[in-house]
Amino acid sequence: MKILVNKIRSLTEQSAGTWGIVLEDLDRGAKWISNGDELFYAASVIKVPIMVAVFSAVERGEISLTDELILKEDDFVGGSGVLQHLTPGTSLSICDIVMLMIIQSDNTATNILIDLVGVEHIVQTMKEAGMEKSTFYNKLMMNNPRPKGYNQITANDIGKLLKLMATGKLASEEASKQMIAIMKKQQIKDCLPEKLPSPYSNFNDGMTPWELAHKTGWIPGTRHDVGIFYVGQRKLLATVLSKEEDDLLSKQILAEIGEEIYNYLQESSIDI
Repeated sequence: MKILVNKIRSLTEQSAGTWGIVLEDLDRGAKWISNGDELFYAASVIKVPIMVAVFSAVERGEISLTDELILKEDDFVGGSGVLQHLTPGTSLSICDIVMLMIIQSDNTATNILIDLVGVEHIVQTMKEAGMEKSTFYNKLMMNNPRPKGYNQITANDIGKLLKLMATGKLASEEASKQMIAIMKKQQIKDCLPEKLPSPYSNFNDGMTPWELAHKTGWIPGTRHDVGIFYVGQRKLLATVLSKEEDDLLSKQILAEIGEEIYNYLQESSIDI
């Protein structure tokens, strides 16, 4: 893993911004942390612990993924997502709302789920997952001039959450599998997976098939991508957070980091 770390360091050294990175090779036990406890504005990465809180409520029997919720005009907020463009009165299952929150980063879906499970339960879910420094206070895209605090994350905290998910220990083993399956359907692919071989490629040319269960987050000056790489039989957790950087450069660096991780995982002889 030493070679991979050096390559990623050389990429982030091009940046004037701050990067928080945790990489963990789940097969070989190697781990690298850079600025692991640095706080970053969470942006849409906060949607991962919100999803976990929903699945935890399902495990406790409080709700079911098949329960249906009715869209109300008051629910609609701007930014990413399609629900804001649908007709009020439309009925969707909780499962579908979670899917849209993750794979299209739908802000309306997110706020509906926050109202469903409650801020306190989301905060408790984060604590139970070992997210010691991260904070959650606010719904998304709301005009709140005096917030109690901000939605913040650290690379270490997200790394803990992803490891619990990858090892089947988040909410339950079945819930962890379901959450990973949702994250593998991600539609926003312009960061870590941007430079990876097309998933529709013919992989007979020596490239290894891959999947990435991940979630991005972006506001101007802040860009993240976090997830679980599956390359052949190999697995690696990647949490890559950035702030105070040009948006195009941060996207380029994230794409190159994703490419280096893929190359590392497909080369079985790499030095760890």
